[in-house]
Amino acid sequence: MTVKLFDISDVIRSKNSGPYELTFDIIFKDFETYQKVADSGFFSAERFAALYSISVDDVICIIHFTPAKAIKITIKRPICSGDLGEADVYGAQQHTPLLGLTLDI
Repeated sequence: MTVKLFDISDVIRSKNSGPYELTFDIIFKDFETYQKVADSGFFSAERFAALYSISVDDVICIIHFTPAKAIKITIKRPICSGDLGEADVYGAQQHTPLLGLTLDI
């Protein structure tokens, strides 16, 4: 079954994880769905790097946090928070590419 990440998640957000990193949180609606996505390996460093047009080496970590039904991905910020040319000082608008993802679960 193909589903949109948006439809199976309660929360999809991004935020600063310090001035040099961004963190993305995906919190699923239920444990069963979370476990299916976690077991599928859908969120890999390669997939996230391709989605954000960054190097795989810039994906710092992907953490599955079962008690919260959440997957957390942290990447290096392309531009330091607050630097000239940086357009989202809080990192709160970087999750948009995740909203259109579809998964087979």
